[in-house]
Amino acid sequence: MNVIETSLPGVLVIEPKVFHDDRGFFYESFNAERFALHGLPTEFRQDNHSRSCSGVLRGLHYQLHRPQGKLVTCVRGSIFDVVVDIRVGSPTFGRWRAEVFDEALARYVWVPPGFAHGFYVLSPVADVIYKCTDVYVPDDEHGVLWSDPRIGIEWPVRDPVTSAKDRAYQGLDPARTDLPRYDCISS
Repeated sequence: MNVIETSLPGVLVIEPKVFHDDRGFFYESFNAERFALHGLPTEFRQDNHSRSCSGVLRGLHYQLHRPQGKLVTCVRGSIFDVVVDIRVGSPTFGRWRAEVFDEALARYVWVPPGFAHGFYVLSPVADVIYKCTDVYVPDDEHGVLWSDPRIGIEWPVRDPVTSAKDRAYQGLDPARTDLPRYDCISS
């Protein structure tokens, strides 16, 4: 397993070792011992599977009181995946990173608690699977407006298909009371 640090401290790209032969391929999508060696979580409380059509943008989502760390991968199709540091007081507050994930490469991104996550579907259909360190709590769901100019994400789209909820989120203003605090979240 190869673990790659990114420009956002705590956000990691994980590349498992893939074994290919004439039958196809095999890889360990999760191995607690290997994750522990790299300081990654080994206990997850929920697994999610999201299928979306071309042009769909989901995000930028997070939970505040029950923050979730997420281990995200794309197992079908292709996505433009985005992580944003939304921890007020963080040296990297408002910074984002993006990477294309697709079914051809067995790669994951680790999104620590305190970061918002979203993705845009580049292929006709995309299946995104992610493990979460805590369960989804509907009353604790929060988000940041995907198109906030203060963040300046360079999405590969101008007019994506989004939910009404995602369109209604506020921008990333450090005065918001529903953002995590840097000194209260450990990655």
